[in-house]
Amino acid sequence: MKALNSFGYPVLRFNFRGAGLSQGEHDHGDGEVEDVRTALDWLDNEFHLPLIFAGFSFGAAVGLRVACPDARVEAVIGLGLPVVTIDDRIYDFEFLRNCTKPKLFISGDRDQFGPRAKMAKLMEALPEPKKLVIVEGADHFFEGRLRELRDGIESWIKERIPD
Repeated sequence: MKALNSFGYPVLRFNFRGAGLSQGEHDHGDGEVEDVRTALDWLDNEFHLPLIFAGFSFGAAVGLRVACPDARVEAVIGLGLPVVTIDDRIYDFEFLRNCTKPKLFISGDRDQFGPRAKMAKLMEALPEPKKLVIVEGADHFFEGRLRELRDGIESWIKERIPD
Protein backbone atom coordinates (compact mmCIF):
# COMPACT_ATOMS: atom_id res chain seq x y z
CA MET A 1 0.00 0.00 0.00
CA LYS A 2 2.73 2.46 0.98
CA ALA A 3 4.80 1.64 -2.11
CA LEU A 4 1.94 2.33 -4.51
CA ASN A 5 0.82 5.39 -2.60
CA SER A 6 4.35 6.81 -2.75
CA PHE A 7 3.92 7.06 -6.55
CA GLY A 8 0.67 8.95 -6.12
CA TYR A 9 -1.64 6.01 -6.77
CA PRO A 10 -4.85 6.16 -4.78
CA VAL A 11 -5.00 2.92 -2.78
CA LEU A 12 -7.97 0.97 -1.51
CA ARG A 13 -7.14 -1.56 1.18
CA PHE A 14 -9.99 -3.72 2.43
CA ASN A 15 -10.86 -6.94 4.21
CA PHE A 16 -12.79 -9.66 2.43
CA ARG A 17 -16.26 -10.56 3.64
CA GLY A 18 -16.14 -12.03 7.10
CA ALA A 19 -12.57 -10.88 7.82
CA GLY A 20 -11.84 -8.41 10.59
CA LEU A 21 -14.83 -6.13 11.11
CA SER A 22 -16.29 -6.66 7.61
CA GLN A 23 -19.76 -8.06 7.19
CA GLY A 24 -20.67 -11.37 5.61
CA GLU A 25 -19.09 -14.79 5.78
CA HIS A 26 -15.99 -16.24 4.19
CA ASP A 27 -16.99 -17.86 0.88
CA HIS A 28 -13.87 -19.92 0.03
CA GLY A 29 -12.87 -17.59 -2.81
CA ASP A 30 -16.15 -17.42 -4.73
CA GLY A 31 -17.80 -14.45 -3.04
CA GLU A 32 -14.41 -12.86 -2.51
CA VAL A 33 -14.07 -12.61 -6.31
CA GLU A 34 -17.09 -10.31 -6.18
CA ASP A 35 -15.45 -8.31 -3.38
CA VAL A 36 -12.44 -7.65 -5.63
CA ARG A 37 -14.66 -6.79 -8.61
CA THR A 38 -16.62 -4.34 -6.45
CA ALA A 39 -13.38 -2.75 -5.21
CA LEU A 40 -12.07 -2.33 -8.78
CA ASP A 41 -15.41 -0.83 -9.85
CA TRP A 42 -15.30 1.64 -6.97
CA LEU A 43 -11.71 2.69 -7.74
CA ASP A 44 -12.54 3.13 -11.42
CA ASN A 45 -15.68 5.16 -10.70
CA GLU A 46 -13.98 7.26 -8.05
CA PHE A 47 -10.68 8.07 -9.79
CA HIS A 48 -10.99 7.14 -13.50
CA LEU A 49 -7.35 6.05 -13.61
CA PRO A 50 -5.62 2.93 -14.88
CA LEU A 51 -5.45 0.41 -12.05
CA ILE A 52 -2.69 -1.71 -10.56
CA PHE A 53 -3.91 -4.68 -8.58
CA ALA A 54 -1.85 -5.83 -5.59
CA GLY A 55 -2.86 -8.60 -3.25
CA PHE A 56 -1.33 -10.64 -0.47
CA SER A 57 -1.66 -14.43 -0.02
CA PHE A 58 -5.32 -15.46 -0.34
CA GLY A 59 -6.08 -11.92 -1.52
CA ALA A 60 -3.55 -12.30 -4.32
CA ALA A 61 -4.87 -15.72 -5.32
CA VAL A 62 -8.45 -14.43 -5.51
CA GLY A 63 -7.70 -10.95 -6.82
CA LEU A 64 -5.48 -12.05 -9.67
CA ARG A 65 -8.40 -14.09 -11.03
CA VAL A 66 -10.36 -10.85 -11.36
CA ALA A 67 -7.57 -8.41 -12.23
CA CYS A 68 -5.89 -10.32 -15.06
CA PRO A 69 -8.87 -10.30 -17.44
CA ASP A 70 -10.05 -6.80 -16.40
CA ALA A 71 -9.05 -4.28 -19.09
CA ARG A 72 -8.94 -1.44 -16.54
CA VAL A 73 -6.07 -3.12 -14.68
CA GLU A 74 -2.72 -2.35 -16.30
CA ALA A 75 -0.46 -4.46 -14.05
CA VAL A 76 -0.72 -7.01 -11.23
CA ILE A 77 1.29 -7.74 -8.10
CA GLY A 78 1.08 -10.92 -6.07
CA LEU A 79 2.74 -10.94 -2.65
CA GLY A 80 3.16 -14.17 -0.72
CA LEU A 81 1.28 -16.10 -3.40
CA PRO A 82 0.20 -19.45 -1.93
CA VAL A 83 1.33 -22.08 -4.43
CA VAL A 84 0.86 -25.06 -2.12
CA THR A 85 -2.26 -26.44 -0.48
CA ILE A 86 -3.15 -24.64 2.74
CA ASP A 87 -5.50 -26.58 5.00
CA ASP A 88 -8.31 -27.46 2.57
CA ARG A 89 -7.52 -24.70 0.05
CA ILE A 90 -6.03 -25.79 -3.26
CA TYR A 91 -4.93 -22.92 -5.47
CA ASP A 92 -5.03 -23.17 -9.25
CA PHE A 93 -3.14 -20.52 -11.19
CA GLU A 94 -3.76 -21.91 -14.67
CA PHE A 95 -5.56 -18.66 -15.55
CA LEU A 96 -2.25 -16.78 -15.23
CA ARG A 97 -1.02 -18.49 -18.41
CA ASN A 98 -3.27 -16.06 -20.31
CA CYS A 99 -2.29 -12.95 -18.36
CA THR A 100 -0.06 -10.83 -20.60
CA LYS A 101 -0.06 -7.82 -18.29
CA PRO A 102 3.09 -6.90 -16.38
CA LYS A 103 3.27 -9.24 -13.40
CA LEU A 104 5.32 -8.95 -10.23
CA PHE A 105 5.49 -11.71 -7.66
CA ILE A 106 7.35 -11.30 -4.38
CA SER A 107 7.92 -14.20 -2.04
CA GLY A 108 10.06 -14.82 1.01
CA ASP A 109 12.74 -17.47 0.77
CA ARG A 110 11.28 -18.97 3.97
CA ASP A 111 7.62 -18.76 2.86
CA GLN A 112 6.07 -22.10 3.72
CA PHE A 113 3.15 -21.42 1.34
CA GLY A 114 5.32 -20.21 -1.55
CA PRO A 115 8.42 -22.38 -1.73
CA ARG A 116 11.05 -21.03 -4.11
CA ALA A 117 11.04 -24.11 -6.37
CA LYS A 118 7.26 -24.03 -6.79
CA MET A 119 7.28 -20.28 -7.41
CA ALA A 120 9.99 -20.73 -10.05
CA LYS A 121 7.99 -23.50 -11.74
CA LEU A 122 4.90 -21.30 -11.86
CA MET A 123 6.92 -18.42 -13.28
CA GLU A 124 8.31 -20.59 -16.09
CA ALA A 125 4.76 -21.21 -17.33
CA LEU A 126 3.73 -17.55 -17.42
CA PRO A 127 3.97 -15.20 -20.37
CA GLU A 128 6.14 -12.10 -20.29
CA PRO A 129 6.33 -9.56 -18.86
CA LYS A 130 6.90 -11.12 -15.46
CA LYS A 131 9.26 -10.83 -12.54
CA LEU A 132 9.83 -12.88 -9.40
CA VAL A 133 11.57 -11.28 -6.45
CA ILE A 134 12.70 -13.48 -3.58
CA VAL A 135 13.25 -11.64 -0.30
CA GLU A 136 16.01 -13.40 1.60
CA GLY A 137 15.20 -14.23 5.20
CA ALA A 138 11.50 -13.47 4.78
CA ASP A 139 8.66 -15.70 5.84
CA HIS A 140 5.12 -15.68 4.45
CA PHE A 141 4.29 -12.44 6.24
CA PHE A 142 7.59 -10.71 5.40
CA GLU A 143 8.08 -10.14 9.13
CA GLY A 144 11.08 -7.86 9.62
CA ARG A 145 11.47 -7.55 5.84
CA LEU A 146 8.78 -5.04 4.90
CA ARG A 147 11.40 -2.54 3.71
CA GLU A 148 12.75 -5.09 1.21
CA LEU A 149 9.20 -5.88 0.11
CA ARG A 150 8.47 -2.19 -0.48
CA ASP A 151 11.80 -1.71 -2.29
CA GLY A 152 10.94 -4.59 -4.63
CA ILE A 153 7.58 -3.06 -5.53
CA GLU A 154 8.98 0.45 -6.00
CA SER A 155 11.84 -0.77 -8.16
CA TRP A 156 9.50 -2.78 -10.38
CA ILE A 157 7.06 0.11 -10.79
CA LYS A 158 9.91 2.39 -11.89
CA GLU A 159 11.00 -0.25 -14.45
CA ARG A 160 7.64 -1.37 -15.80
CA ILE A 161 5.06 1.37 -15.44
CA PRO A 162 5.67 4.46 -17.54
CA ASP A 163 4.90 7.81 -15.88
